Amino acid sequence: MKPTPQDHENKLMKRVHRELIDDYDEELEMEREDWEKVDPKKPAKPAEADASRESRNRYFKELFRLQSELVKMHDWIVDTGHRMVIIFEGRDAAGKGGAIKRITQRLNPRVARVAALPTPSSREKTQWYFQRFIAHLPAAGEMVLFDRSWYNRAGVERVMGFCSDAEYEEFFRSVPEFEKMLVRSGIQVIKYWFSIPDEEQEFRFRCRINDPLKQWKLSPMDLESRKHWEDYTKAKEKMFARTHIPEAPWWVVQGGDKKKGRLNCIHHLLSQVKYTEVAHATVKLPPRVRHPNYRREPIAPEMVIPEIY
Repeated sequence: MKPTPQDHENKLMKRVHRELIDDYDEELEMEREDWEKVDPKKPAKPAEADASRESRNRYFKELFRLQSELVKMHDWIVDTGHRMVIIFEGRDAAGKGGAIKRITQRLNPRVARVAALPTPSSREKTQWYFQRFIAHLPAAGEMVLFDRSWYNRAGVERVMGFCSDAEYEEFFRSVPEFEKMLVRSGIQVIKYWFSIPDEEQEFRFRCRINDPLKQWKLSPMDLESRKHWEDYTKAKEKMFARTHIPEAPWWVVQGGDKKKGRLNCIHHLLSQVKYTEVAHATVKLPPRVRHPNYRREPIAPEMVIPEIY
């Protein structure tokens, strides 16, 4: 019997629900050992569920290993005063935000900063195009992750008509020189493009539509981008052709499987930095100093929040 459109819809929604559960699983990764313990009184789960759990376990194990290396790299950056800019570009829902979150998850946010600039203000629109990005560049011992960057002009601004042809051409003339200047000044520039198949983007958009905690991620511009898939492809290809330079090449992350994409991106990022492990002095907790005249003042009962849990 040939599947009906309703059968396809039901199958898609089941996958969406599984995806939502898997996302929440990752958000609660530190508690998983508690709530996933096997209860001998309950019937065994299907083999498919066991395989899924085993796959997640392998993913988390490798993620934690890579994150421990990121901490070592982070320490080396602080110790040596290295400066790094990491650019994350790609189609909507391609996995940029998830990769950024896993990279910075265990790092000091004062050292590993995320720059996600909003739409330029009316004043910023009159400035030199790169001016508002310069304030976010790293100082010594810092790495800045741009969740979208100056390449907005080569993508959404071009496709949606937010810049003129002259501004677009000037951008391509300026970008290579701008990035070469950053590299000459000692800033390492790494550029990632997250690629995603058409069908997978539709699936992830459907997930966001059905997830009340993620609906905010789906902007009107994201929805509009679905209509301009081929225009974005052409814009990306031109961007690669004109801004893929030896000093700051583009690296493509295959984001169809977002977990593999995250791991591959982190692994590659680590390979781009010749870091070494920094020795740390042994931390010793000093003894608590006690004074015989010390008296702790009681807290007014009305200031204490209700203990619901």
